[in-house]
Amino acid sequence: MGIRRLGAVAAAMALVVLLSPTPAHAQQTVTLRVAIIQQVDSLNPFLSITQAGTEVGKLMYDYLTAYDVTDQHPVEGLADKWESSPDRLTWTFHVPEGKKWTDGQPITAKDAAFTYNLMMRDEVAGTANGSFTADFESVTATDDRTLVIRTKQPQATMLALDVPIVPEHVWSKVTDIGEYRNDEGPVVGSGPFVLTEYRANEFIRLKANKDYWRGAPGYDELTFVYYKTADAAVQALGKGEVDLVNRMGPAQFDSLKDKPGVTRNQAQGRRFNEIVINSGAATRAGEPIGDGHPALRDVVVRRAIAKSLDLDEIIAKVNGGYAQRGTGPIPPVFADYHLTPEPAYEYDPAAANADLDQAGYARGADGIRVSPQGRRMELRLIGHASRAYDEQTGEFVKRSLADLGIVVDVQIVSDNQLDEAGTGGMFDLQFSGWGTNPDPDFILSLHTCGQRPNADGKGGTTDTFFCDAEYDALYAQQRAEFDPAKRRELVEKMQQRFYDQVPAVVLGYDNALEAYRSDKFASFPVQPDPGGVIMAQNGVWGYYGAVPVASAGQASGSKTGLVVGVVGGALVVLVGGAWLMGRRRGLRAEERE
Repeated sequence: MGIRRLGAVAAAMALVVLLSPTPAHAQQTVTLRVAIIQQVDSLNPFLSITQAGTEVGKLMYDYLTAYDVTDQHPVEGLADKWESSPDRLTWTFHVPEGKKWTDGQPITAKDAAFTYNLMMRDEVAGTANGSFTADFESVTATDDRTLVIRTKQPQATMLALDVPIVPEHVWSKVTDIGEYRNDEGPVVGSGPFVLTEYRANEFIRLKANKDYWRGAPGYDELTFVYYKTADAAVQALGKGEVDLVNRMGPAQFDSLKDKPGVTRNQAQGRRFNEIVINSGAATRAGEPIGDGHPALRDVVVRRAIAKSLDLDEIIAKVNGGYAQRGTGPIPPVFADYHLTPEPAYEYDPAAANADLDQAGYARGADGIRVSPQGRRMELRLIGHASRAYDEQTGEFVKRSLADLGIVVDVQIVSDNQLDEAGTGGMFDLQFSGWGTNPDPDFILSLHTCGQRPNADGKGGTTDTFFCDAEYDALYAQQRAEFDPAKRRELVEKMQQRFYDQVPAVVLGYDNALEAYRSDKFASFPVQPDPGGVIMAQNGVWGYYGAVPVASAGQASGSKTGLVVGVVGGALVVLVGGAWLMGRRRGLRAEERE
């Protein structure tokens, strides 16, 4: 039986010792202002799949377990301990007393059971995270403290269920999950912050949860401010209008070097950029939808597109060198699962042209190819207006495919317009990208047949509409495999199959380029530590552990003492504004057979 236990100390990341009287200026409201450029798709945790939406959702709702800030192993979330049966089909989680919803109601195992059961019975409630519960047989709260999950087959993701747990006493009154916006504050949650106000494409305002079970954040308010472009966000940082920015372009990042009051952070990111190829958008039942070019259903065409793209040139000229070459959907930061394809599609436009010639895609008098069915090879490539990357890379793609005799019309649209076109299959090519979790299951699940939408266009999270029997069979095998080496092998085979069939071309893995006002906030925890990111973490440590300069000054001055806490099982000491993190023996959970 596998058992994970955490010490009681790890239940609190509180800043627990302030030894002198609080100075008068500390009574003023301290706000962390964060720039975002991506539109929020939804603040409903059952529906949101974009980074902006899920980032806010993590601040509002805890998961059953969390990811350690240092090495991302499973640590206490709403559950503080867990165990599995010898056959790995029954998992028992303990939800301790004392944790409360932000309206004061106790958090119980019944809330978790309600959340999972809602996703299992309501297709719309499973839109964002339904893959996690797809193989659940039953979920029962045997009492307020004990949650029992029985699965149809062994499931290796049981300590990586990235599902926001919602309060039953609130959500049981929601009659239509798909129409519920969940954006009128204060929103009842369990996380370190409470949503108080939301104005679409303007700002999202949250206040610190002073009764948070890990301990209150070290400041009062967190506000996300929307900007249309990264340039505008970086300019706002320079003026001191915001305190934290990420997803900058290389020129923007370089421009902040040695800027007074600003500290930069470069990290190996967990996100990838891709060009999705509409290889046959369809519903879960296999009914075609959208208006993708029929020629893109031919794997020869898709492979030719892949061979025509010089990924190294894109990384050098668009990413400024701040990226790694793309292969599969799992970035090299997760080295155990990252794909080195065999064989790889090298940049070879001559081979791509020869492949198209042999497959019957002849060039017309004007040099434009025509499919064997007589349709000109003219494609639409849609991208995000919020990202300079899409527009710049779009020009590379346009020139590259022109050399193949394929015309590309680059269309830069709003995030919401792109999402609508993407989910409806109304595109030929589109820019997309995802953040990847430490466990590979979720990112792999996106490309299974079951993640295509239902007949009403709801219920799925795919962007590729990929549906392949071999891929699905491998997915089921890896999900049930607990041997790390065997699971790595299966995951590699899945990614190789995805790579060979080319429903998308993974262009590269961006370095996270971030910067913050170090004259206002002394430090932020990064994940993993060292070398990790502040924003877009597998958790909320970056926001939760942000240290205002005033607090850092207190820690290093003569009027106040040491600030001590625990982050995910790691001892944290705040000295002069820096988090000094050391692994404490006995705090890390041990697994015993």
